[in-house]
Amino acid sequence: MGTVAPVPPARRKRWLSPLNQRRLSNFRRNRRAVWSFWIFAVLFGLSLFAEFLANDKPVLVSYRGDLRMPIFQFYAEQDFGGDFRTEAAYKDVEVKCLIVTGGLADMCFDDPEGTIELAEAGAIDDPEFDKGWAIWPVIAYSYDTIVDIPGVAPSAPSPENWLGTDDTKRDVAARVIYGFRLSIAFALIVTVAASLIGIVAGAVQGYFGGWTDLLFQRFIEIWTGIPSLYVIIIVFAILGRSFWLLVFLTVLFGWPALVGVVRAEFLRARNFEYVRAAKALGVGNMTIMFRHMLPNAMVATITMLPFLVTGAIATLASLDFLGFGLPSSAPSLGELTLQAKQNLQAPWLGFTAFFTFAIMLSLLVFVFEGVRDAFDPRKTFSGEAKVEHAAPGGSAAPEAVQQPRTRPGE
Repeated sequence: MGTVAPVPPARRKRWLSPLNQRRLSNFRRNRRAVWSFWIFAVLFGLSLFAEFLANDKPVLVSYRGDLRMPIFQFYAEQDFGGDFRTEAAYKDVEVKCLIVTGGLADMCFDDPEGTIELAEAGAIDDPEFDKGWAIWPVIAYSYDTIVDIPGVAPSAPSPENWLGTDDTKRDVAARVIYGFRLSIAFALIVTVAASLIGIVAGAVQGYFGGWTDLLFQRFIEIWTGIPSLYVIIIVFAILGRSFWLLVFLTVLFGWPALVGVVRAEFLRARNFEYVRAAKALGVGNMTIMFRHMLPNAMVATITMLPFLVTGAIATLASLDFLGFGLPSSAPSLGELTLQAKQNLQAPWLGFTAFFTFAIMLSLLVFVFEGVRDAFDPRKTFSGEAKVEHAAPGGSAAPEAVQQPRTRPGE
């Protein structure tokens, strides 16, 4: 019987092309970029689960054998044996007692603290008693929860409020977690949408040139001359402030940022031999533009991405700081910076806003710095050249480097 020959390594399926493998290898060599990427990924990943980290509702409740998740579903006080049809106030001692005792309303409304102690000790002699429990988040406050503590606002950091409270008695740590997620989500959505529009516009200008390029350039000059801040103020005054409306307006005035870079790359590449050959073979314009020419223009495009991301974060923070951004109830880092300016007697607000912005922007800059270097053709192909011309002993092979190639018969 014959044996099956092993698949040669060259024929094995690779998830990444050799070019992308070299780019990934270059990125991994930048230790600062790698560590920044993982730190940022952990922080942003945790912020995606902000409802599980900072919330004024329990993550999971066990009531009479049923498991309930109040952070996702509405439960009235009547669902726990109470009297009201409104949402249960889970931080009230009476509601806590109802959950722990399984709905013993008479005992909970008479002496809730004592009943909770008896329930925890299992000393309640009642046939209706069914011990329950609740799992709370690490921070028992949401970004809009009013902290019920004595003293004036803003209050200093304490074991209950790690970063203190703001001028309306809201927990600063909870607002930082939600604000971090909001800022990154806003920046990513705006960057992706603006990049897609800018790349398409720049590709059309650079590829077709002529009157198309000329008219498009005049339009962009007029469009970028419109005062975007005034437009945002007017639109918000008419339609009201919201997250998606601000995203739309930011993309509307932010897409020209990439047009010039992509246009220049396409103007340079439109006369290359492979483009002429593709046209001669009858390949469609869209295929030539986005399948053959665009990959060559992505290096310059990726170089601009760090500025777009950090610019989007700065735009949101600036608008919120000026009072023209999201509503004041939204967990915005710009609004926290405004409170720090208005409450100089509460330095923890200023320190929190400063370190949050500094850490977030530094991590993003370091990550995109590594991405930029990974896509740099000089660094991508320099390693390959060294490997090809290196001898096994580490020195350059004179046969491959110094001696010119000759044709047979010469």
